[in-house]
Amino acid sequence: MAPITVRVQAGDFDIAAETARLTAGRRDIGAVVTFTGVCRDEDGRLAALELEHYPGMAEAEIGRIATDAAGRWPVNGITVIHRHGMIRAGENIVLVITASAHRQAAFEAANFLMDYLKTNAPFWKKEHGSESAGWVEADARDDHAAERWK
Repeated sequence: MAPITVRVQAGDFDIAAETARLTAGRRDIGAVVTFTGVCRDEDGRLAALELEHYPGMAEAEIGRIATDAAGRWPVNGITVIHRHGMIRAGENIVLVITASAHRQAAFEAANFLMDYLKTNAPFWKKEHGSESAGWVEADARDDHAAERWK
């Protein structure tokens, strides 16, 4: 089984350092795919996202999803880091790194992981605007994207 790293943390992450950590000393990796989700400002309406989670449960669910990805594609390593707490517009939210011998497996595994993180990972989002705050409802487009993997 490929090495899997899962972290849920309040602080930011360093994409280059995480990629180097996953690939250090490896000669079996020919492709590395990274995806970084960034908090956007929604045309100036959004100041920040507040992400809540259940510690332990979130890590376990992300680990389950990553293990599923490792079973579906010949990946040589997976890293998933998801932030929680207050995340301002322009800041990183999530990092997914997949490594494999060939690019297609790395791309597909990363895509699968992000589809399932958007729909199954136990995080709750509250949008903070200049005048109000409110919880974000599930998006049917995310559910539809995850359906293709079933």
